[in-house]
Amino acid sequence: MSTKFKPLADRVLIEPAPAEQKTASGIIIPDSAKEKPLKGKVIAIGSGKADEPITVKVGDDVLYGQYSGTEIKLDGKTFLIMRESDIYGIF
Repeated sequence: MSTKFKPLADRVLIEPAPAEQKTASGIIIPDSAKEKPLKGKVIAIGSGKADEPITVKVGDDVLYGQYSGTEIKLDGKTFLIMRESDIYGIF
């Protein structure tokens, strides 16, 4: 990413994974029926709070809630910014 974006405190910048194009059986999913992805890759992290350090690292693949975060556009790409507590886990 060419923009130097640094989240503050306990916030994390996530690049959402692309929505599924096909089902497991090979059926193509139309745009109107695609679900919002619930996983993504950590792109940038804040410095954390004094009593709560950040536990995720840049490059981690994470799972988050369906309505977590706020969509933002940087360099023409869509990202999510959310608090680390909105992340359910790392895989």
